[in-house]
Amino acid sequence: MARFDADVWSGILGTVICAAVGVPVVVLVAQGTEITVGPPALWFVVFGGFLAALVTGTWFEGGLHRWRARAIFGVQVILGAAAVLLAPRAGFLPIVLVFTSALSCYVLTRRETTGLVVLNTAVVALAVSTGPAGPLEVVLSAGLYLLLQSASVLSVLAFQREERSRRELAEAHVELRAATALLEESSRAAERLRISRDLHDLLGHQLTALTLELEVASHQSTPPASEHVTRASRIARELLADVRTTVGELRRRTPDLTAALEALVADLHEPTVHLSVESPPALDEETTTVLLRCAQEVVTNAIRHSEATNLWIEIAQDEQGGTLLTAWDDGRGAHPVLLGHGLRGLTERIEGLGGRVVLTGDHGFRVSAVVPTA
Repeated sequence: MARFDADVWSGILGTVICAAVGVPVVVLVAQGTEITVGPPALWFVVFGGFLAALVTGTWFEGGLHRWRARAIFGVQVILGAAAVLLAPRAGFLPIVLVFTSALSCYVLTRRETTGLVVLNTAVVALAVSTGPAGPLEVVLSAGLYLLLQSASVLSVLAFQREERSRRELAEAHVELRAATALLEESSRAAERLRISRDLHDLLGHQLTALTLELEVASHQSTPPASEHVTRASRIARELLADVRTTVGELRRRTPDLTAALEALVADLHEPTVHLSVESPPALDEETTTVLLRCAQEVVTNAIRHSEATNLWIEIAQDEQGGTLLTAWDDGRGAHPVLLGHGLRGLTERIEGLGGRVVLTGDHGFRVSAVVPTA
């Protein structure tokens, strides 16, 4: 759990409750009451191991490989059941089984979670049956804990579904913003190209024809008129040069990378994106598109995998005059960094422009991409 929010508070309360339900056993043993099956020291060892597995699996799950997380959770399941069976008359101790079932949603498949709920229910029934309780009390107790486990599992599944929907919505939001920014820039580029062609075709041709006519007239006019014709010819040439300069500027005008990036991360609530574009370099349309797509992949990756609270994206010029995109987050990182379709596409886009990409995941996830100046 990387964020200090509702997830963290629920984890804290769950850990405290699991530890608290063992307190009555400690008190009764200290008073000399025989409440455990076998030596009390054995129960203390089992319950302490359960708490250790619970804390490790709950708070360090993000840094564990899946098979290690499953192994630790398996230890938690076994020791939790053993703690209940070793103190069958400890009142609310079976509550630990309810938390175990709820946590299983993060580690096990749904079918495995269902099996665990059945197993824990059987453990409760067996623990109650070892006392003076009759069959009806055994059934009621087992049924009660079956309902508690089912409710907790369904609540966690609903929460996971909501989280998944929120992530998918955020990813779709980023993709839509990127597509919109690229479409708007493409439309502006097409409009600039149309205007430049119209200027060149209409004004350019007409001014060229006017210049030629004035050139001919300057050789046929009388001296007083020749001076005015020459002056008009010079003005026409200057105007033609201005039109050509304007056409060239319209064709070479680069997309606004800063505005496109700001639109990309606008209204994104989690993670919080800190954007910095220092001294925006003059980039062509292809390079701007690649950088925008790379930023989109970085944001999507942070939403989908990192569990980060903050994401920083910086674009600046490096010492060689190239464009440097650096992005990092405060999430779980990756050990090792595995290239999925998104990161592989990011790398291919940058390398296609002659650049290079460095990916690290030691302290959060970090992307450094350099695109050389054309």
